[in-house]
Amino acid sequence: MSDQFELQAELREDKGKGSSRRLRRLADQIPAIVYGAGKDPKPLTLIRKDLEKALENEAFYTNVLTINVGKSKEKAILKDLQRHPAKDMVMHADFLRVDEKVEIKMTIPLHFINEDTCKGVKLDGGMIQHQVTEIDVLCLPSNIPEYIEVDMAEREIGDIVHLSDITLPEHVTSIDLRLGEEHDLALASVQAPKVELEIDDEAPVAPEGDADEGDSDADEGDEE
Repeated sequence: MSDQFELQAELREDKGKGSSRRLRRLADQIPAIVYGAGKDPKPLTLIRKDLEKALENEAFYTNVLTINVGKSKEKAILKDLQRHPAKDMVMHADFLRVDEKVEIKMTIPLHFINEDTCKGVKLDGGMIQHQVTEIDVLCLPSNIPEYIEVDMAEREIGDIVHLSDITLPEHVTSIDLRLGEEHDLALASVQAPKVELEIDDEAPVAPEGDADEGDSDADEGDEE
């Protein structure tokens, strides 16, 4: 996968929670860190608006990024984001350096295609339910897929699409399937349409009091 994203960063000298709060509040910057690949962690600061704009693109989460720190460049992937618990605001970003010769674990989104033309939906009025929307894979950084397609066109009512049913890109393996068949996740299913029971308003209803009258007659007979 070719690099599509670059971020400008600066080394962060001040550390600690107080420093991070000042960055976010006064400089509109976001504290971050890049680590891994046998090198020392490097604390960074990023421009908030640049990072938030990049996060709007789904591909940003699965691409190898270039982080420019002065004259040096760091090749990394986005590993984690900490967000404010009440506001939609990024508080901290973690980046993991990559080695082109070392496989890494990535979480890849699933794109379900041809749902409108799915046999079970179009012909039988069924409904598609998604059980999983992303999967974990293992691959070299150069082979990271942006997303993986799941074709629903030929699926009928009652069909379940499992992880083993989809074709992964070349040189990409499923972490779950490597653990054994019992980890073959259900990704989606085609459910039958819901049937609503109709109540017939003209259906005969037993007259009220019939049972009571019968009991009354029996009681009178007992008294005689």
